[in-house]
Amino acid sequence: MNEVLRRALYSANLTAQDLAAKLLVDPKTADRWVRGNLPHPHSRAALTQLLGVDEEVLWPELRKLAESRRSSAEIAGIYPRRTTIGQKGWLRFFESAESEIGILAYSALFLAEDARIVGMLRAKSRTVRVRIALGAPDSASVIERGAEEDIGEAMPAKIRNSLALLEPLLREEGVELRLHDTVLYNSIYRSDGDLLVNQHAYGIPAAQSPMYHYRQSAQSEMFDSYAASFEAVWAKSEVRPVR
Repeated sequence: MNEVLRRALYSANLTAQDLAAKLLVDPKTADRWVRGNLPHPHSRAALTQLLGVDEEVLWPELRKLAESRRSSAEIAGIYPRRTTIGQKGWLRFFESAESEIGILAYSALFLAEDARIVGMLRAKSRTVRVRIALGAPDSASVIERGAEEDIGEAMPAKIRNSLALLEPLLREEGVELRLHDTVLYNSIYRSDGDLLVNQHAYGIPAAQSPMYHYRQSAQSEMFDSYAASFEAVWAKSEVRPVR
C-alpha cells in the first residue's frame, strides 16, 4: 500500500475511482497505484499536478532508482583481474587521452616492462600532460605492502626496476614524476575522463585484484571521488630525481 498516495487522495477528497475518471485510466490501474504499483512517467506527472504533491514525496523509491541508474551509467566496465585488460586494452586506454594521463601506483612495473606502452606514453607526452606517482622505495608504506603481498623486499626492487625502465620516458619535458609514501587502497590510472581503478586486497597481488572502469559525467560521483584521491596523493608526494 502506498500510504503517502492514499493520504494525498484523502486530503484531496478523492477516491481511486475518482482518480481513474480524472486521468482517464482503468479503475483497476488506479487501484494498483494506491496498492503500491509505480505509475508510468506520464501518469506520475498527471498525478502530481492533480494532487499538488512532488513525485519524490509520493514515490520515494524514485530517488534510489535515479541514483542507481546514475551509478550504472558511470561504471563503464568491471574486470575480475587487472590482467584481464591486456596490452591492447591499455594501449587503447592511454591513446584516447587528449589532455591528461595519470598513473598512481606502487610500482606499475607491468607498464614499465612493456616497451610498446612506454613508447606510446613517450609520444603522447609531447601533446598530453603525463603524471606518474610511484611509491618511494624505502618508505614504510611500500615495505608494508611488500609484507602484505608476501614478497618482502621484492616490492622496493620492483619500484627501482620501474624507475630504471621508465628513464627514457621520464626525460621527456611533458612527463612529471613524484614518489609517494602513501598507503594506497587502490591504484589509479587516468586518461582524460576515464579512470581505471585497481583494487588492493590484503594478501592478493594487484595483478589478480579487480579493476573498475569509471567514466566522468555531469553527475559522476565515484569518478570524482577517485580523481580527488589521485590529486590528494599527488599534492603530498615529492619530486625526486631518478637514481
